[in-house]
Amino acid sequence: MKRDERNKAAELRKRGESMRDIATKLHVSKASVSLWVRDITLTPQQRTRLNRNGHSIDAIEKRRIKRIANTKKKYAAVMKEAGRDISSLSLHELWLIGIALYWGEGGKTHRGMARIANSDPAVIKIMMRFFREICNVPEEKFQGHVHTFSHLNAKKAETYWSGVSNIPVKQFYKTYVKQSIATKNKRDTLPYGTFQIYVCDTVLFYRIIGWIERVKDFGEVPRKL
Repeated sequence: MKRDERNKAAELRKRGESMRDIATKLHVSKASVSLWVRDITLTPQQRTRLNRNGHSIDAIEKRRIKRIANTKKKYAAVMKEAGRDISSLSLHELWLIGIALYWGEGGKTHRGMARIANSDPAVIKIMMRFFREICNVPEEKFQGHVHTFSHLNAKKAETYWSGVSNIPVKQFYKTYVKQSIATKNKRDTLPYGTFQIYVCDTVLFYRIIGWIERVKDFGEVPRKL
């Protein structure tokens, strides 16, 4: 059976049929057809006709790019629609979000301070709201710490994170600069490094840990009677 399909594919290809059309007619995969007819050379006239009918490499690439764009557009619409599910953020919700973020990203070993680091400015903004609006941390108790790389501009990073957190640069610890191993041509995925929020408050640290421990209790699956 395979030999018959292979022979038929070769015959159709010699007539100048596209691999896609051959695969459709024989009810086989395009990959199989490509393998079977790889040694068959089309005439210039046949190539011209296939190009004209949209089977050229350029045409295929254009279709691929269009398909990717349509897929992105589709999922962008899904994300936009999902965003409408959240119309506002209450203080109670902010409290729970802050607890969850600290649980996943915050420091839990240095008991004299609450601290959390991240490279995502949105996470830093949410956590600053959590500390200010939920924990009522005074502005003078905030300290920041930038971690960046030697090939990046440390001063620019400090200015950037100060703008994100609204913590004055004068309240930052000395920026930690790590020796960079990135090449000059490599794209920087962390152009401003990472930022760490510090609040030197032992009581606050234990309050947050207490909240986290309480949230853990709700992970138990209720037993069915």
